[in-house]
Amino acid sequence: MSISRTRFIGFILVLFFFLFPFYDLKSLAEVDRTFLDLKIEFLGEYTLKEINYQDTVIGGLSGITYNPKEDVYYLISDDRANISPARFYTAKINIEEEKIENIKIENVTFLKDKKGELYQKNTTDTEGIAFSPRNSLFISSEGLTNKNIPAFINEYDLEGNLLNSIRIPERYIPKTGEKKGIENNLGLESLTIKANGFMPDDPFRLFTVTESALVQDVDLKNPLTVLRSRFLHYVINPFGDPVLIGEHLYTIDEPSFSTLYNGVADLLSLPDEGYLLSLERTFGLRGYGAKIFQLVIGNASDISGQKSISGNIENIIPIKKKLLLDLKQLGIKLDNLEGMTLGGRFPDGSQSLILVSDNNFSGNSKQKNQFLLFKISK
Repeated sequence: MSISRTRFIGFILVLFFFLFPFYDLKSLAEVDRTFLDLKIEFLGEYTLKEINYQDTVIGGLSGITYNPKEDVYYLISDDRANISPARFYTAKINIEEEKIENIKIENVTFLKDKKGELYQKNTTDTEGIAFSPRNSLFISSEGLTNKNIPAFINEYDLEGNLLNSIRIPERYIPKTGEKKGIENNLGLESLTIKANGFMPDDPFRLFTVTESALVQDVDLKNPLTVLRSRFLHYVINPFGDPVLIGEHLYTIDEPSFSTLYNGVADLLSLPDEGYLLSLERTFGLRGYGAKIFQLVIGNASDISGQKSISGNIENIIPIKKKLLLDLKQLGIKLDNLEGMTLGGRFPDGSQSLILVSDNNFSGNSKQKNQFLLFKISK
């Protein structure tokens, strides 16, 4: 059976990724990979006031991703199919003179399970979303571990039909009688894709990180162990199953005294190889907060062979991170920011960055569907 030239090249690339991940090459390991010189400028906020669309409630907007081919955005709702079916929205975000003029919801798409049916109530908790070169969407669910429903990362077409599933390591799946797995409601909140092009047969990378530590990674005698998240790095290819080629320690910032909760809300791949942004979200006595960090995964240790990292981690090199922006310094009231994406470019060539909040389906009374617009430049 012959193999097309494109698929052959794709096979060679995947083999290269698998055998020589970019962060394992000696030539890179010997180089001190510094951070990119990035500047983030806040341009303004926009509140989506519409709360209904085609008999669905617009809310729980936990993730956002951009389709540059159609110049539209996809917004995932974390509704557990209780208020309306599990779904994502297609939106047009009109940016004029470096501000959001308006946001128009153009479509709602319901997700289907492997049987081609709508998800039943309380069977999903969709949080992350990423547009792929295959003109598809990868969507992550935290699962409902208190109901023995595991997390997932699935690929759907733009009509919401299930195409493929990514295997999540067993150490992430809770099991009765064992101290292991994702903590309830603290799972795969984030999802991002790094693609070097938009050819559907080219392999690409997919990243996610747990919102907080796995159950087995927490030592109750050391509260700071809850800040040890695990970062997963997959290669998605046009044939065969996705390959997990790396797992790393991501350390969440230590909380301030008034903070009741903090964790990783989203990840975002940058065009530069090996660099990402992370969004850490906090909640406390003074309301919501958020920070944007730049990540470098170049020399991070692979922890995929470690069942637990609750003990001494002096020999583990975590992902390097650098604070780019503390959003509390913007002088605005922050909502529950959970989603982050790169959008189109401004006329000067700089990159737009858009954040979105999850209003927890509170309508417009207490929380809101807040969108924040930034400019990224070097």
